[in-house]
Amino acid sequence: MRFRRYDAERDNQALHRLWRGIGWLQEAKEETMDLFIASGRALVAEVDGEAESLSASVPGTISYLGQELPLSAVTSVGTSRRVRGQGLARCLTAELVAADVAEGALVSALGMFEQGFYDQLGFGTGSYENWITFDPAQLKVENAARVPRRLTADDWQLVHRARLERRRVHGSCNLLPPEVTESELRRTPNGFGFGYHDSSASRITHCFWCWTREPLHGPYHVSFLASQTWEQLLELLAVFKNLRDQVWLVRLREPPGLQFQDLLEQPFRRHGVSQRTDFETSMRAVAYWQMRVCDVAACLACTRLTGGDVRFNLRLSDPIERFLDEGAPWRGISGDYVVTLGRSSGARPGTDQTLPTLKASVGAFTRMWLGVRPASSLAVTDDLSAPQELLEELDGVLCLPQPRWDWDF
Repeated sequence: MRFRRYDAERDNQALHRLWRGIGWLQEAKEETMDLFIASGRALVAEVDGEAESLSASVPGTISYLGQELPLSAVTSVGTSRRVRGQGLARCLTAELVAADVAEGALVSALGMFEQGFYDQLGFGTGSYENWITFDPAQLKVENAARVPRRLTADDWQLVHRARLERRRVHGSCNLLPPEVTESELRRTPNGFGFGYHDSSASRITHCFWCWTREPLHGPYHVSFLASQTWEQLLELLAVFKNLRDQVWLVRLREPPGLQFQDLLEQPFRRHGVSQRTDFETSMRAVAYWQMRVCDVAACLACTRLTGGDVRFNLRLSDPIERFLDEGAPWRGISGDYVVTLGRSSGARPGTDQTLPTLKASVGAFTRMWLGVRPASSLAVTDDLSAPQELLEELDGVLCLPQPRWDWDF
């Protein structure tokens, strides 16, 4: 077997078979899959002359305390049933991340199928995302929605721009190639969208995209909401409220910064009445995305905190190096660093014998740096340890907003 770059003409038929076998490819959606893979970098593992495993990524950015850092967004990792258990997915993804880092990515992110697998490549679990399933008749939205513009998959360029220009929060990701949005819109079953444009009608200011397998009563699944202001978000929700006579259930990821329960009439009563029915309302929290720092010095140079300063030695372990070829353009970030966190943060290689030491895996360190969990909590549940006094100092200085990636991939 050998690893190589994806070649559309050579590999598409084999990859269609791969995706069908693992349940990712819907009937007649081959072209959208091809578009999705071609939108960024893709590597395949070739066995007996055919592609049997694929890892793909696209360039993006992540908002860290208001600054945009270059991101490697790993959008697809799949292996055929024929060659499972050979370690192909791990090695391919490691090589993919290394190639992206060599071109400037400071952070890598992905959606996980199960916790634990991507920890082997240094990824750490992100924040809980809240998924709300509600009856639109419950919405306590008083504003009236104007008649929106109907959106179709052919509006993908306008929709993609609206997604990039949406209100951003700490930890939120942007995927830059517009083909990412085009493929998402074209592959959703019974997909539709509504939005509003500016006075020139050439730019969408706020919109949403939905899909459903049951158009009559739902549930309607909201793939994404994009808005620049709270008023725009409320107008989009008012559009859902206007569907209440026919649609009985809507499911969406809670918009960052909002406690959606505040907008619902009698959420507990409605849940109790609908429990164990096809239209059960609920609120479900799950952490399904992961990230990892790929350059300690560069990431910390962008870290500006409002509390006091704390200095310490960092002994970082990075498991990704075990899965990289010797010729890889990047070898992970294991090593010893002297770190400063504060209004002006940074890291340099080495140790300072006068400072306390934090020992951590790159995944645990990333979770602390992002603000997913405080250092003292990670010392209990993850691969991170330090003297108690240092843990308390880190808890005090890393008071960050909860990171929300706000773009599923």
